[in-house]
Amino acid sequence: MRDVQPPPVVLSVAGSDPSGGAGLQADLKTFATHRVYGAAVVTLLTVQNTTAVRRVQVIAPDLVAEQIDAVVEDLAPRAIKTGALGNAAVVRAVAERLARVGVPLVVDPVAVSKHGAPLLEPDAVDALRTKLVPIATLVTPNAAEAAQLSGRPVRDIDDALRAAEAIAALGPRAVLVKGGHFSGEPHDVLLENGRVTVLHGRRVATQRTHGTGCALSAAIAARLARGEPLADAVERAKRWLERALVMAPPLGHGIGPPDLAQPPP
Repeated sequence: MRDVQPPPVVLSVAGSDPSGGAGLQADLKTFATHRVYGAAVVTLLTVQNTTAVRRVQVIAPDLVAEQIDAVVEDLAPRAIKTGALGNAAVVRAVAERLARVGVPLVVDPVAVSKHGAPLLEPDAVDALRTKLVPIATLVTPNAAEAAQLSGRPVRDIDDALRAAEAIAALGPRAVLVKGGHFSGEPHDVLLENGRVTVLHGRRVATQRTHGTGCALSAAIAARLARGEPLADAVERAKRWLERALVMAPPLGHGIGPPDLAQPPP
């Protein structure tokens, strides 16, 4: 019998979206596209589709921690990403478990859904800043999340750089402040070990942006698990997501998802 080499395992610790556009479902699709084996720990359940989020139920912290233990002890993930965590107790439980693992960790500090529904309680921001962000390899906030973590407004590239510096001071190796909410083209700011790179992008005219932050962070984690340098992983994941937006299918009656099955560059 031929000896088959197992693919790298990547673990997502995030919320569930039953419509499949964001959260764990988007992460698992992205992992499959990037040829890694995806594992998933559920932190919260949502009742949502492309038009609205109707309910959010956060999972008990001990159950989240036990899920992480079960995956880590058996599958030995090569990279981990986090998404929506819900509350401070879950953030602390996740940070305590992941601090022991010692693999690249991508933290997507999801606070609000694409429809404006809160996915992180206000008192959990401090736990993010003091427990989870400091152990991250990369933190990937959008403008609003960067403002929340840094305590300063983020309206343009200059603001993004200052926010990235403030977040980097918390301890992560790198910070990617995403520019999708800026006016003009969606340029991102990557700060890694003190080095600044502006990643230029082009704005895709589409409403199908549901789960883009989840997919980007998942793609970066998958590439890190495959051994790519961080800056390369970020740049190639961004190019892949742009293509996924261009090719997005007409699904749902609201903010639909991009095409996460697009082959990666």
